[in-house]
Amino acid sequence: MAASKLEIRPIRRDERADWEPLWKGYQLFYKVVIPEETTRMTWARLHDPAEPMEALGACMDGRLQGIAHYLFHRSCWTIGNYCYLQDLFVAETARHLGLGRALITAVEDRARQAGASRLYWLTQESNATARALYDQLAERSGFIQYRKLFDVIRGA
Repeated sequence: MAASKLEIRPIRRDERADWEPLWKGYQLFYKVVIPEETTRMTWARLHDPAEPMEALGACMDGRLQGIAHYLFHRSCWTIGNYCYLQDLFVAETARHLGLGRALITAVEDRARQAGASRLYWLTQESNATARALYDQLAERSGFIQYRKLFDVIRGA
C-alpha cells in the first residue's frame, strides 16, 4: 500500500461540508456547543480577507482530516503582532500520523512570514495526548487563564 500524501493548505470557501464535521468534532471533544449563527459567522470570517482570522486544513490523499484556525492580534508587549492558534483538531481516524504537528508548523511558518513576534495556543490541562506533542514544540508559559463570559445583547 502506498504512503498517504499529506498536504497542508488554506481551507477553501467551497469546503464547508468537509470542514464542518471537523469543527463539530472539535466542539464535541471540548464538550461545547457553538450556535449555528456563530458557526456561520466564523466560516465567513475565515474567508474574509479583511479579517485577521485564517484556516488551514490537513489533507490526506485529498481528503480534509484536520483543521487549524488562527488569528493575528496586537500586543502591548511587542511591535509585531501575536499569532493565536485558536482551534486545532484532527479527525480521530487520522490521529498519530503527524497532522497536528504539521498544522502547528504551518501556522508557525505563516506567523513568521507575517512578522509576528509570538505564536501561542491553549489546551485543557487534562488533554495529555495533545500536551505530549505541544511539549515537544513549544514551552509552557506558566500563565493560568482566567475568563468571564458575557451574553451578547442585541440592539443595545
